[in-house]
Amino acid sequence: MTRKPVTFTLNGQSRSAFAEDGQNLLDFLRRGVGDMTPKFGCGQGTCGACTVTIDGQTQLACLVLAEAVDGHEVGTAAGLADGGTLDPLQQSFMDHFAAQCGYCSPGMLVSARALLDRNPRPTRDEVIEAISGNLCRCTGYEPIITAILAVAEGRIRA
Repeated sequence: MTRKPVTFTLNGQSRSAFAEDGQNLLDFLRRGVGDMTPKFGCGQGTCGACTVTIDGQTQLACLVLAEAVDGHEVGTAAGLADGGTLDPLQQSFMDHFAAQCGYCSPGMLVSARALLDRNPRPTRDEVIEAISGNLCRCTGYEPIITAILAVAEGRIRA
C-alpha cells in the first residue's frame, strides 16, 4: 500500500501526515490526525455526520480522498471553540437543547458555521437548506434551527 504525505491546515494549524492510497478524509482525520469530531455515520454521503469545511465550503469527509486536501484548509467542529470560549453556535446549541445524543452535532455545527460565515443573517428557510444534508434522530430539528437563528439574530454572543 502506498502512503502519500499530506500537508494541510486543520482548524488554523499547519499539519502533515501520511495518507494511505485511497483513504478517505474522514478516516484520515480520525485515525491519521486524531481529530475525532467528524463522525462516521453512513459512509455513503447521506447522513452529514462527517461534515467538514474545505477552504470554507462544506464537504462530506467520507466522500473526499485525504490526498485531495493537500495544500488546503480543513475545518472541523474541534476548531470552533477559541480555547476555553465556546463558539456562539456551540453556546446556542447548549442554551436551546439542540444536542440530545450529540452524534449529529459536529456536522450540524460545521454546516451552520459555514452558513453564518457566508450569510450572517439567514432566513429560516436558508437555515433549513444549510442543514438539510445533516440527519438528526433526536431533536426533530426545531431546537437546532432555533439555536442557529438565535445566533443569526444576535440573541447569543460569544
